[in-house]
Amino acid sequence: MEIKRPTNHRMTRRAAAHDYTQPGIYHITLHVGEGLGHPFGQVVGNLNAPDGSADAPRVALTPLGHLIEHELLHAITAHYPMITIQDHIVMPEHIHCLMVVQDKIISSNGRTLHIGQVIAGFKKGCNRLYWDMTGQAVEFCDGKTVAHTISTIAEGTPFTAAAALAGSVSGGFPAGYKVPSSACSGKHPLFDPGYCDVMPVDAAQLATQRQYITANPRSRLMRQQQHLHPQRGGIATALFPAALRGYLQRECPSHLVTTESLDALQARLLLAPDGSITCDTFGDRALLAHRLLPVVCHRKDASRFAQQQRRSLEEAARGAVLISARIAMGEQAIIDEAMRRGFPVAHITDNGFPDRYHPSAERLDLCAAGRLLLITPWQYHYRPNKEPITVPACKTMNCLAQALARTKDTWWQQP
Repeated sequence: MEIKRPTNHRMTRRAAAHDYTQPGIYHITLHVGEGLGHPFGQVVGNLNAPDGSADAPRVALTPLGHLIEHELLHAITAHYPMITIQDHIVMPEHIHCLMVVQDKIISSNGRTLHIGQVIAGFKKGCNRLYWDMTGQAVEFCDGKTVAHTISTIAEGTPFTAAAALAGSVSGGFPAGYKVPSSACSGKHPLFDPGYCDVMPVDAAQLATQRQYITANPRSRLMRQQQHLHPQRGGIATALFPAALRGYLQRECPSHLVTTESLDALQARLLLAPDGSITCDTFGDRALLAHRLLPVVCHRKDASRFAQQQRRSLEEAARGAVLISARIAMGEQAIIDEAMRRGFPVAHITDNGFPDRYHPSAERLDLCAAGRLLLITPWQYHYRPNKEPITVPACKTMNCLAQALARTKDTWWQQP
């Protein structure tokens, strides 16, 4: 079983070489502003109920949630017929949707637009609805000033998200209309700035994105009921940065372990108050109480791989928990076979956990079942999927596997 890299959303993530005015399929994520809690609803249902049943996990939307969902499904397409929403989910504090752009995006006045401008118009309209619903439409503003900051509408036109999407900038406000005070005073908008997009490039990736959107309520309910969330620090590794530096200088080519590179690597590590390296985790930490055995595959031992795999699986069958960064092909083969046989494993990940951490459905199910513990010694940083992992970082995780297990990675060679 392959452990897929988790989805780490960042609201400014873009494909640098892509033309966002062109047709395509975009998985769009919008998140509500900080401090607004869960304004769109709450997740309810029964984890044991199958998808499609009345008791299946779902989001019970608030009036605002229903209104935002209606705007998502109708307002965008009404003003941009070349755009449709294929799949969507309004979660308590964020939105996912597959936005299908079938032709070049052209506004009603003939301007070529990109996806970001369409989303900005949707968010502006939703802001107005939110401010109206929360009683913030109480102050008059100078029409000329506001006309430069938010869309205006023709006299007699309802002030809705659909009107905002039209993008009119002339005609002024209807006489006596009360503009939301937040538009003038700069109060908190409904959504965070920006948006996140993922562009599936083939049918398999599209199916994965659709499944991810559909599974959001069930995944959220599982995390809530089983208290699955990143747990910060508190893991004693007995490994200090000085000892790690010595290990890396022995294990890595000299040109890869300069003072500057080691300083940069150390700056990314999670450190305990005593200065030792610690870890964040996701899953059941009780797995760390088992006998841990590191799985690290070296090229020099390639001819003995069958022996290493056999010994590892035998010990896993006896109750040991295999711990690995799962980087080398041999490590992947051993860990994946252990998981296929139902043995619990600990996986050291190559990045930290963001606060909005979303493991893949496979990882989440395994964590919930007590068969997988995700461990990271790293602070979280945004990293594109194509960014390579450095040799010193890989060696760091191999060293950590041995430190946590209190066992050398050559244990399988002993009689």
